[in-house]
Amino acid sequence: MHVITTQGDLDAAIAAFEKSDFVTVDTEFIRETTFWPILCLIQMAAPGVTALIDPLAPGIDLKPFFRLMANEAVTKVFHAARQDIEIIMHLGDLIPHPVFDTQIASMVCGFGDSVSYDQLVQKVTGARIDKSSRFTDWRHRPLSEKQLDYALADVTHLIDVYEYLRAELKRENRAHWLNEEMRVLTARETYVPHPEDAWKRLKMRLRKPQELAVVQSVAAWREREARERDVPRGRVLKDDAIYEIAQQAPSDVQALGRLRTTPKGWEKSSAAASLLAAVNAALALPKESLPKLPKPFQPPEGTSAAAELLKVLLRIVAEKEGVAAKVLASSDDIDHIAAEGEKADVPALHGWRRAVFGETALRLVRGEIAIRFDNRKIAVFEVER
Repeated sequence: MHVITTQGDLDAAIAAFEKSDFVTVDTEFIRETTFWPILCLIQMAAPGVTALIDPLAPGIDLKPFFRLMANEAVTKVFHAARQDIEIIMHLGDLIPHPVFDTQIASMVCGFGDSVSYDQLVQKVTGARIDKSSRFTDWRHRPLSEKQLDYALADVTHLIDVYEYLRAELKRENRAHWLNEEMRVLTARETYVPHPEDAWKRLKMRLRKPQELAVVQSVAAWREREARERDVPRGRVLKDDAIYEIAQQAPSDVQALGRLRTTPKGWEKSSAAASLLAAVNAALALPKESLPKLPKPFQPPEGTSAAAELLKVLLRIVAEKEGVAAKVLASSDDIDHIAAEGEKADVPALHGWRRAVFGETALRLVRGEIAIRFDNRKIAVFEVER
C-alpha cells in the first residue's frame, strides 16, 4: 500500500480532496513519553480518494494538509475528534472547520451512550474491523501492510457511517442539535488550557485554603515544566507528590528532601529549586488572598426523590426521541434541576437540550406533569389543576 512520503505526492492528494464536499480524517500518534503527542500517520478518505500520509518522512511539509483542514468548503469528518483536533491545533495552530464528529452524531441518532467505532461500523455497514493492530508503535518504519490496512479502514468505513448519520440527522430534523455540539468542539479555548487551571484535573481532598494555594501553584509549575520539556506531567512530578507537598508545605531544600514521594537527591536539582519558589510564593499569600476551598454541590435535603423521578423521566424522553440519555442531561444536571428548578444553570436547560428534555423536566418539578405505571409501561401524563 502506497504511503505518501514526498511533497509532490502530498500536494496531489490534497488537491484531490479539495474537490470533495467532505473528507474523513484520522490520525495515529504516540504520547506515552512526551507531553505533546507525536503525530505518526494521517489517514484520509473521500469518495474515490484515499491517502496515507507519513508526517515523519524527511523534509515533508504538512502545510497543504493544514490548508485542507481550514478549507470551509470541505467538511472534516472525525470519529471522537478531540484528540485529532488537539494535534492539528498544536502543529498547525488552527482548528479544523467545519467538523462532523460521528461519535457525537451517533449518540444524537440513538446509538447509545458509549458505542465504539467498530460497533458503529458494524451496525451501519455490517463490516467487522480487525483491531489486532490497535496497539502498534506507529513511529516504527516501515509499517506493515496489515498495519496500513487497519489504519486506512478507519477512514474508508467512516465514509458510509458519515453519509448514514448525516441522512438520519436530516430525516429527524436534528442537524442543528449536532451543530451546537460542534461549536463547542471547534472552539479554540477548548484546546488552550491555562497552567493556572491545571489543579482542576487533580482529585484531592484538601482541608485548608493554604493547601489549595500550594496545589494551584505547584500544579501550574508542573504544567509549564512538562510543556517546556515535552515530557508527561508524571515525569516532572507525580500527583501524590503534589498532595504531600500541599500537606507538608516544604519551604527549603532540607524539608523537600524529607518527603516520601520525591526521588532521593532530587531536592538538589534545578527543577526542585523552581518548585520551591512556587511553593514559597503560595505560602507567602496573605490570608485574605488565599483561594476558597471548592465545595461540591450538595442537593438540599428532600430533593433526592425528585432527582430519581427526573432520572426516570430522562429515560422516557431518551427512548421516545431515540437519543442517548447522557447527551440530554448528566447526573449533575438532574441534581441541580431537582434542587434549583428554573434557576439551575446546566446544559440540559440550554439550547436544543432544553427543548427536548429541559422544559419537560421543569414541568415535572413544578407538578404540571407526573409519571405513572400504565399497562406495563411507564408513562407521563398531565396533572389536572
